[in-house]
Amino acid sequence: MSTESSTSTKGSSHIRLTSHPGQGAGGAPAIRWGAADPKERGPLIGTTTNRSQRNVIGTHSGSYGVYRALAVAAGNLTKGHRADLTNTAPTEHIGPYPQWADPHKIVSIDPWGASVAEVFAEQLAQGVDIRPTIAVTQAHIHLPEIRQALAFQRLQVDGKILLEDSSATVTKIAVEPVWWLPGVAKRFGVSEAVLRKTLFEETGGMYPELVTRGDLEVFLPPIGGQTLYVFGKAQDLANPEVTLTARVHDECNGSDVFGSDICTCRPYLTHAIEECIKGAQAGGVGLIAYSRKEGRALGEVTKFLVYNARKRQVGGDSADKYFLRTECVAGVQDMRFQELMPDVLHWLGIRKIHRLVSMSNDKYDAITGSGIEVGERIKIPDELVPADARVEIEAKIAAGYFTDGSVPDADRLAATKGRNLVE
Repeated sequence: MSTESSTSTKGSSHIRLTSHPGQGAGGAPAIRWGAADPKERGPLIGTTTNRSQRNVIGTHSGSYGVYRALAVAAGNLTKGHRADLTNTAPTEHIGPYPQWADPHKIVSIDPWGASVAEVFAEQLAQGVDIRPTIAVTQAHIHLPEIRQALAFQRLQVDGKILLEDSSATVTKIAVEPVWWLPGVAKRFGVSEAVLRKTLFEETGGMYPELVTRGDLEVFLPPIGGQTLYVFGKAQDLANPEVTLTARVHDECNGSDVFGSDICTCRPYLTHAIEECIKGAQAGGVGLIAYSRKEGRALGEVTKFLVYNARKRQVGGDSADKYFLRTECVAGVQDMRFQELMPDVLHWLGIRKIHRLVSMSNDKYDAITGSGIEVGERIKIPDELVPADARVEIEAKIAAGYFTDGSVPDADRLAATKGRNLVE
């Protein structure tokens, strides 16, 4: 059960369970999710040694909260350390936008997460431990594919978006997950009670407050967050008159980072970056929203098990059994569940994506279903699809992914049997 030690010393034995009666957040500020005024909404207080101030379930930093616990246990981090937020303010001003005051538009991130030092300055001065869940900075990105695009004159140096050293300038934004449980439950069409019970049971009872503290509606889940890369002016994302080129990309470490050629993930990502640069240079704005959902949110271990199962099945790997093998191992084809994905787009104030660099029907349906207009859809060029990734792309198109060409039939899918394993 969730516990708190009464001291900061290593090896303390005095523990009080936060889910017991009388251990609640009686003195904590109330949270009114969706309030337009941050002071009315209230700060989110999670990682603090003063349990009477806590008004959320869980702790900050997502999956990295476990590493923080290890650092405290090892004596490398002082329990209750408070961050000095001097000079950490966002380098670009984001919002507020009307979507921030709509509790149905944003349920999985804190709209005020980047500006806590500003909007909750009074509480911080009083010693309340309020921490940012969003950080905004400036950066340069270097990709060999961009150098190649320059060499083939698909891109041109402009000295502003794309520099002489082939680096691209971006606004980079890190976002931690913050779940408003009533809104998350509604997105998935389940009751809040069922969501809370399932989260509690399927995480081994990690957070008993999920089922014992119905008064706490906000949960900081121990999962990965998102990184946003904006090409051009971040403020232009909210202007539907400015052409927006965007890709929502789910993590694929093997391809994205190590360049393995068994799937289309890195080629599609770098193609989208090239399109974003072109769009920004033409007076528009580009956006890459990168989510930590490795292996369709199944994880790398499951993903690699599926690789083996597909390669060793009778007849070899084939598009007609591409999703079946995943389901046999994981019990489900995909756990990315794009229902929460549009939240970050609403946080940016986006109302229209003019050019969506994605073939995913699930992503398209989630974006448009949330009220954001989508104009042109851009598929990955055929010449960028690695030979070993043909099984993947054929299977996805047959399953409903967008294409401007023909949809493969059963004969063509069967013809892919025996090809190399794809991701």
